[in-house]
Amino acid sequence: MKKAVVIGWPISHSLSPRLHGFWLDKLGIEGSYEALPVEPENLGDFANKLKSGELGLMGANVTVPHKQEIMAFCDEISPLAKRIGAVNTLVVRDGKLQGSNTDHYGFKTNLEASGKLPETPSGAAIVLGAGGASRAVCTALEELGYSPIYLLNRTVERAEEVANDLGGSIIAGPLSDLSKYMTECQILVNSTSLGMKGQNPLDIDLSDLPKDAVVTDIVYNPLITGVLAQAKSRGNPIVDGIGMLLFQAIPGFESWFDPSEKPVVTEELRQHMLEVL
Repeated sequence: MKKAVVIGWPISHSLSPRLHGFWLDKLGIEGSYEALPVEPENLGDFANKLKSGELGLMGANVTVPHKQEIMAFCDEISPLAKRIGAVNTLVVRDGKLQGSNTDHYGFKTNLEASGKLPETPSGAAIVLGAGGASRAVCTALEELGYSPIYLLNRTVERAEEVANDLGGSIIAGPLSDLSKYMTECQILVNSTSLGMKGQNPLDIDLSDLPKDAVVTDIVYNPLITGVLAQAKSRGNPIVDGIGMLLFQAIPGFESWFDPSEKPVVTEELRQHMLEVL
């Protein structure tokens, strides 16, 4: 039986076991995927046991707070994960630990699958928040063809750090600059946790946003966040965040379980995941 896990601290809230369990069942694969709590001080020990085969795992997903720290224990890291500065997927190959980042793939593929993007994306993008997710978001937007990308954060130094690390056409600024760039924006992304259930709302005004600009949120609980509701009410195309979670799981699942059929994101899967939110 092929096995994989998701590690984090804490980890009991993770929806990944429900997601991968759906595909294992749907594709008739004898395998398992479970949540495994790993304290920060035990991360190196986990990585060594994973690599040696002691845990009997094909690999793992990595979530907070381990996405940066796990890189020190990888033998190989994909160029994209190096640029983003975070690893969320581990695969054991020939006794070596390979690290990659599939958040980029998940965010980009969710946008493409939505059918809401123009045929040839272009123009400026605005990304709100300079946390870990913003790096994957910015690289995906860049790959889609948006430029410049305005990365706005309450603490501008943090946005500047991300912009300097990533390079390219990313311009850092304070959140207070939002209105300055709104009229040229063709896609606006909330990459913060604001608006999530139990968090403060994301308090922004979309009045100056072009009506054809896409608005998306990486938050998926609630599915329609305050900023998405505001955008929808004024006629902007919106893309919710649950798809990013679903699509980012595909590369890891394929690597660990080697299915004869590719796992796909369907409406049935979406509803299966939304049942527990």
